[in-house]
Amino acid sequence: MLYKILFSISVFLIFYIYIGYFIFLLILSKILKKSIQEPIVLRDDELPNVTLFVAAWNERDFIPEKVKNSLHLDYPKDKLTLLWVTDGSDDGSDELLKTYPELTVLHEPQRNGKIGAMNRGMKYVTSPIVVFCDANTYLNKDAIKEIVSVFNDPNVGCVAGEKRIFSFEKDSATGAGEGFYWKLESLLKKTESKLGSTVGAAGELFSIRTELFQEVEADTILDDFLISMRIASKGYKVKYNPQAIATEMSSATISDELKRKSRIAAGGFQTIFRQLALLNVFKNPWLTFTFCSHKVLRWTILPIAFLVAFLSNMLLFYTIQSPLFSILFYSQVLFYLFACIGLVLQNKSIKWKIFFVPYYLTMMNHAIVLGFFKFLRKKQSVNWTRANRASQKV
Repeated sequence: MLYKILFSISVFLIFYIYIGYFIFLLILSKILKKSIQEPIVLRDDELPNVTLFVAAWNERDFIPEKVKNSLHLDYPKDKLTLLWVTDGSDDGSDELLKTYPELTVLHEPQRNGKIGAMNRGMKYVTSPIVVFCDANTYLNKDAIKEIVSVFNDPNVGCVAGEKRIFSFEKDSATGAGEGFYWKLESLLKKTESKLGSTVGAAGELFSIRTELFQEVEADTILDDFLISMRIASKGYKVKYNPQAIATEMSSATISDELKRKSRIAAGGFQTIFRQLALLNVFKNPWLTFTFCSHKVLRWTILPIAFLVAFLSNMLLFYTIQSPLFSILFYSQVLFYLFACIGLVLQNKSIKWKIFFVPYYLTMMNHAIVLGFFKFLRKKQSVNWTRANRASQKV
């Protein structure tokens, strides 16, 4: 029966995208006896020069804590350049930053988006390694050393750090859901990295060999993803080091998170179409497999699979008296019931975060649909207005 086939395929796809792909990689890493290589500890005199690059737009509120965090990083001061590009900012960010003599500040009144700031700022980078970081994220003390240690392998072209969300005993939908998502994403990236290369890098903390940077198109939405995948397509490894940590607050509200996720989805579709060569299985089979499994299926198939799974299961529930289809249907109903409860409680800080995970996953798939239509209509500006962040004190 057609309904059974549609239901089976959709459930398999959901399982594979969220769980099956990770399990496959885990098993493969065990079979191949792959493990995370211990980073080589370098003496201070062996460490390379590094530029910590922050592209910021109207981030004045975060500047004092961010600069304090940067100045306390455990890296030789004479080998670490702190570069800020504040193009387009009109909140006095550039003037405030210039009060710190340790920083190099570039500013132009014209706003050309984050990628415009990155393209301009990279012309001033002279160090062999550049680390990109957001103004509202805070790095652990050893983050730069951890990243640099991975570049000892000449085949590594990009290193991604771990993104974490501040966790609280009581949390809102965005805090609980985003934190849960990034924990799973970390496990997946860690396993991919064991097997050679991970897929993409989060803009909150990633680094590249400066010589591999090529100016990115001015209308690029997801600079971090496009830059890292272009480096991967050149044959270099994109590694993940969970010991280099960037921590930030969750979005203040679910509407802010929805805006952020739909922007990411629009950028994801843009990158897929710009990097169609990555879908050529004959060029780099493993990269194509991981790219499709980790990103392409998630952004193109997942929302459809959820819809088809529910509708086909509902039809099977009413047409076939089967305990299996009944249990599966009631399970889906319970999932969406929890999502509805999460919707009602979305801005409340509660301990029972189980309601927020179904809601966050549903919201994410809704964001993918919104992002797809933004991409088609070219409605996503590169001049992104950042999402408001939660205000809990750490």
